[in-house]
Amino acid sequence: MPQIPRLIAFDLDDTLAPSKSPVDPRMLAVFARLLARTNVAVISGGNFEQFEAQLVDRLDAFEGVDETALERLHLLPTCGTRYERRAGGRWETVYREHLDAAERDAALAALREEAERLGLWETAPWGEILEDRGSQVTFSALGQRAPVEVKQAWDPDGSKKNALRAAVAERLPGLEVRSGGSTSVDITRRGIDKAYGMRKLEEHTGIPLDDMLFVGDRLDPDGNDYPVLALGVTCQAVDGWEDTAAFLEELLAD
Repeated sequence: MPQIPRLIAFDLDDTLAPSKSPVDPRMLAVFARLLARTNVAVISGGNFEQFEAQLVDRLDAFEGVDETALERLHLLPTCGTRYERRAGGRWETVYREHLDAAERDAALAALREEAERLGLWETAPWGEILEDRGSQVTFSALGQRAPVEVKQAWDPDGSKKNALRAAVAERLPGLEVRSGGSTSVDITRRGIDKAYGMRKLEEHTGIPLDDMLFVGDRLDPDGNDYPVLALGVTCQAVDGWEDTAAFLEELLAD
């Protein structure tokens, strides 16, 4: 049986679930089995409410996932700019690295203006294109509620997102600008990214980075998972949640 790391961290969208969609029952089952064996973290660009809707609320209702298991779950929304841990039957905030008003306003303006200049600003989106998540500003090209299949078809090679990311990064040298999910660009404070979140996991759990594994679908240099790879953490690249489920089923096979 393969050695299970002391902590396994995951991206959420397109790693544990389709973008902004609930975790599939197959993934939920293997995720619950993993929680029974080791510490698990989820670190992704979505806000905490998105984590709850996609994963946490479903885990709460899943047979066999009790408070002891949930206390092994570490949630780091908005690319690790926030950290939530379970204690006493509820989620408690360990830290939250908010953008200040000037940083937020500059990020929102740069995203809109550069998207318009590049012809990437949609006039009939599915919900809001720009979102202030407190510790992160996010651009979702087709809107927050766009169907998964439409999002997947919008930018299959990542060239649109990468062009926008590069243009916005040039305007905001004091902030971190990274390509996010299939249609998103995320902005946080400089140096606060998924690698920052992994270091915080090490600090608060006492588990060395060498004893952790990260699983993500955007480990390419332009992706928001890449800082974890650059940090030197062992990584497992996946292509969709089905790939992740198969990897975990093999890892947990007796």
